[in-house]
Order: sequence, then C-alpha cells, then structure tokens
Amino acid sequence: NTASVLVQWLGIASVWAATAVGAEYMKYKDPNQPVGVRVEDLLMRMTLEEKIGQMVQIDRTVATADIMRDYYIGSLLSGGGSTPLPGATATDWVNMVNKFQKGSLSTRLGIPMIYGIDAVHGHNNVVNATIFPHNVGLGATRQVNLSDVYPFRFPTLIYQVYILIRMTVGFNHCTQKLFPDVMGFIVSQVCRDPRWGRCYESYSEDPKIVREMTEIILGLQGEIPSGSSKGVPYVGGNILFLSPPPPPHPIHADRNKVVACAKHFVGDGGTTKGINEDNTLTDMHGLLSIHMPAYDDSIIKGVSTIMVSYSSWNGEKMHANRNLITGFLKDTLKFKTCKKGKKKWTPSSIVESGQFQGFVISDWEGIDRITSPPHSNYTYSVQASVLAGIDMVMIPLKYTEFIDELTSLVKNNFVPMDRIDDAVRRILLVKFISGLFENPVADFSLVNEVGNQVHRELAREAVRKSLVLLKNGKNAEDPLLPLSKKVPKILVAGSHADNLGYQCGGWTINWQGFSGNNYTSGTTIYSAIVSTVEKGTEVVYRENPDSEYVKSGDFSYGIVVVGEHPYTESAGDSLTLTMADPGPDVINNVCGAVECVVIVISGRPIVIEPYISFIDALVAAWLPGSEGQGVTDVLFGDYDFTGNLSRTWFKTVDQLPMNVGDPHYDPLFPFGFGLTTKSVVER
Repeated sequence: NTASVLVQWLGIASVWAATAVGAEYMKYKDPNQPVGVRVEDLLMRMTLEEKIGQMVQIDRTVATADIMRDYYIGSLLSGGGSTPLPGATATDWVNMVNKFQKGSLSTRLGIPMIYGIDAVHGHNNVVNATIFPHNVGLGATRQVNLSDVYPFRFPTLIYQVYILIRMTVGFNHCTQKLFPDVMGFIVSQVCRDPRWGRCYESYSEDPKIVREMTEIILGLQGEIPSGSSKGVPYVGGNILFLSPPPPPHPIHADRNKVVACAKHFVGDGGTTKGINEDNTLTDMHGLLSIHMPAYDDSIIKGVSTIMVSYSSWNGEKMHANRNLITGFLKDTLKFKTCKKGKKKWTPSSIVESGQFQGFVISDWEGIDRITSPPHSNYTYSVQASVLAGIDMVMIPLKYTEFIDELTSLVKNNFVPMDRIDDAVRRILLVKFISGLFENPVADFSLVNEVGNQVHRELAREAVRKSLVLLKNGKNAEDPLLPLSKKVPKILVAGSHADNLGYQCGGWTINWQGFSGNNYTSGTTIYSAIVSTVEKGTEVVYRENPDSEYVKSGDFSYGIVVVGEHPYTESAGDSLTLTMADPGPDVINNVCGAVECVVIVISGRPIVIEPYISFIDALVAAWLPGSEGQGVTDVLFGDYDFTGNLSRTWFKTVDQLPMNVGDPHYDPLFPFGFGLTTKSVVER
C-alpha cells in the first residue's frame, strides 16, 4: 500500500542522507555545484577499490545488497529474461531495484548504482507491458523527423514511441529513470545481410535511415535545450506532447528520462554471411560510410553510453580495438574526456564545453571473447579491453575475478591510473548529469502506467504504419485489399494468426521469446479480426487446414498468417531464411482454393518467391508486437497502407548479401517498395 511504499522509500533515502548529517561539506553531494566540480571532488576521495567497483556491471542473479556494498558495484543489469521472479509485476521490479540500491547507498561514499535492461521494443521483460514493433518495422514507417503542428510542436511516431518506452522503462529505476542498456536501446546497427539473427534489431540496410532514427535518443534522454553544446551527454530536457491533443497523462520532464545506449560499436551488421559475432570485412571507407555515421549522429544528439560489439573488423576483436574505441570513437568523434591539467580543462566547464563525455561499455562477457576459446587468457582480456578504452565491463557473473585481475594490473603498472580515472570520470559524469545522486530510489508513481491504453494505442499506430503491402490482387485493376468486414464467412489460418509470442518475436518476456498467449497481455491478429468484422460475419480459425476443407468451406476469402518462430542473436542466424513449417503448406492449401491475403510475421525478408503466384495479396508485418489490431486497421481499410521496405526483399538466398545500390541489384521487391491503398472512409 501507499504507506508501506513511503516507509520503504524513506528508509532507503535515509541511508544517503545519514552520511551527510554532521559530516564535512562535500561538494559532490551539492546539486548546486557544477557537474565537473562534483565529479572531481568525488573522484579524489575514492580508493582504487572503489574506482574499480564503479567499472563493474553484474547481473542481478549474482547480486545482493551486501555485494553491492562490499564491492562498490557501479551497475547492475537484467539480461534478457532475467526478472525478479516468474510473472513479476512492475511493483516487484521496483522493490528489487530498491533493495540493491540500498546496498550501494550504504557504502562509504554513497555512490548510487545504475541499472541496465534490454528494453529492445518496450519494457519487454515485464509482464503486461506494451510490446512495440521491433526496429525493422519501425524503420518501415519512415516517420522519424520532428515537425511543427498546430500552435504546439508535436513529435512524429517514432519519437512518441520512445517517449513511452522511456516512461515504461523509467518506473524501474529512480525518478531519473536511469537505464543504460546497458540498455538495450538499439540505435546504430546497420544490417547488411538478413541472414544475421539480429537483423530485426536494425532499422534498415540503409545507413541514412539508421542515422535518421537517432532522433530516438531525444525521445529517451529528453530534448536538448537550445544553446547547449552538441555532443555532450544530456539526460533531461523538455518533453514534447505526445500527440494533438495532449494525452490524459501528461509527461513531466524530470520524472521519466532514461540513459540511452548506441550499440554495437561498430560493424556488427556487416559480418560475413550474417554470422553473429563474426568478422566484418571492409576497408575504412566502407566502415565509415556504412557503419559509423549513426554513431556520429548519436554523439551529436547527446547519447550517454556506447556499447562495443562482439564482432571483429578485419580480424581484430572490437573489444580490444584501441584504434577504433579510443582513437576514433573517443578522439575523432569527440566521445572524449579532457584530462585534468590539460590546457582547456576547468572543473566548471567540463560539461559546458563539451570536452567531457559519456562512457563505453562492453557487451555480456564481451571481454572474455577477445581470446579463443573465450576466457582462455583472462588477464590479457582485462588488460586489452581496458586499455582499448572500455570504461564499464559487463562481466556479468564472475565479478571477483575481474576485480582481482584489474587491481593487480593497476598495482603492477600494466594499466595506468590515468586510464582508471578516465573511465570512472565518465561513469560518474553520466550518474551526475542524469540526476541519479539526487534521486537514487526507484519511483512507484508510474507503476500503474505499464501497459495502459495510451501506450497500446500508440503501439497500434506504430503497427499499422509499419506494415508494407507487397502485392494487392492478381492484377492492379482487381485489388483484394481492403477486405470487406461484411461477408458471410472468413477463414483465418496459419501458426502465427493466434500466437502472441510469435507475433512479438525475440526479446519478449524471455531472451528467446515465447510461444502462445499465456505469458503477457495483448491482442493476436486472429482476435483482432474477430473484433473488427461485422457482427454477422463468421470467422473460422484452423491453424493448418487441408485443401479439401478449404474448398468445401464456402469461405468468402482466407487470411493466412505465417512466418518465423521467435529467436534472438545467434539462434536466429539462418543460411536458408525459410518460413517455419507448416507455412508453405498452409499457403498452398488456402490460396489454392480461395482468394487469400498472406501476412508474413518475420524479423527480416524470408523466402516467398516460390509462393507469390498463388497469393492474391501479400503483407510484410515484421514483428508487430502486442497490438494485433494495428494489422486489422489497414487490412480492413480503416487506415491506409503507408509503409515502405527498409530492407531489400531478395528472390533467392544465393543473391545475399544484396543491398540497395549494389551493382547487380535484382530483388523481388526493391528497397523503398510499398503499395498504398485508400481507406474505406476515403473511398
């Protein structure tokens, strides 16, 4: 109840406050001091053990409040599917985070920890949270840029989506809503080969679209005030209205911001044959023109953290690539810190001058994988990664081994103290600039907002604007879509028609996703069809009907929903890109007997050419998430189809990799393709 929540909050906050009672004046605890002054004041008070602790991120499964206190742990995370308990509610999450934070605040200096979570398409670990379309679908909307509307300034779709993701993720950690995925906000991947199992996390094969999508940083961290230095990490800002008119629950600027993370630096979407964590073979021009531009844009927009890729560039592991992490990212792109004693450095101007910026974090056990086999020379991995410029290490389990190794390397002068101080300055900067020191405790005020109708309506809009119409009728003069709502009988078929887990894809509740309708709430496409058609229309669902059943069923038309089963990362790597069985049989059986529309649920283009002649209408729905009514909105003509392919749709996998602009470009459907329809209202 409210009283017990207040008591808990006051108990945790008192841990921080008690350290100041009767104690000396400490500048780092004074929010009126410039951020740079606070960083330096705290840094000079820290021991080596406390500094190294700040560089450590561990998974919640190995953490306790005592461990947070005794090892000065700087950050916790929930890996994919790592939850407080099965079916955990939003309140359970807040209680868990507060328990760990209490340990951090009870340390000598009371440095709060920062919590990370893979919020890839909504707060996707949390039961009943709204699940938005995966990024491949958002890229197809092309709705990125902010615009001026009416007397107020309103953000377009993608910006709105990430404001609401920020709100939902935000309840978990402090009033400042700090979640650096560390973070899971995919910003900068450019998938150049759909055989890659993470292709759906990328907005497009076109670096221009991925660059445009960096606008989401402002949706996550807040709008940068006019006159501020570009390239400086910024968390806060003015929150724009969601849509005209403002929603019933206005968003307050200082209660729901999160720390954004651009990942994975750099080139992870260009590996040979799309093999996850493999090698990207390209020259510097290719790296700079395709994979690097979005990082430049991210830094200009104030991104606070950047995660390093598992992959290699021309054979060199990114986690050990000092030339790219320090030499290019931190120095050339100015994701850098100005060391004390340099000509331009003054404590009060660190943030204002743009000379002191965010931190670089490793991926999960990323430094272990510098060697082959992984962890075979851990001392070298620790040394190489820290010297390369990684500031915080997602260990995430064997934290004492990392702490012991790095401590020894520093004490024996293999890693200079300047490098440790540089890393900790960056981490403290992000914690200070986000207001974490003033508001270290998780906030219960938004718990009841998780999965609310405002969120679901926006996700539904995102779904309908992400759908790409690839075919409509056997000829242009006789379109099948939009479908009539008032017919005697409709057949709905396919394994993906009534399966919320398949509809959402990977990174949903569990790391690899789930199958069925029992793990979270939402609307399946089948349920949306039933609720959309006229009352007198009979809707029959058969997952895998045979042709005789279809022929004898007297159906007005068929709706077939097929595609891929959920996957994440390497589990999704595929050299064949075929749809899951019995998808091909369902298409043949239904579309061979009755007019049909086929809806493909997939994280990328898959093999469809062998069936195209049987299909009357074809829709790429990507991985639409929890709001299946967004599909029926356009299917039945309440809204127009407006999406355009953000990826090339190949004819055969033998053509891959094939991207727009390639010399031998011969796709089934080209990049940017998308048919339109007129809504029933317009007609």
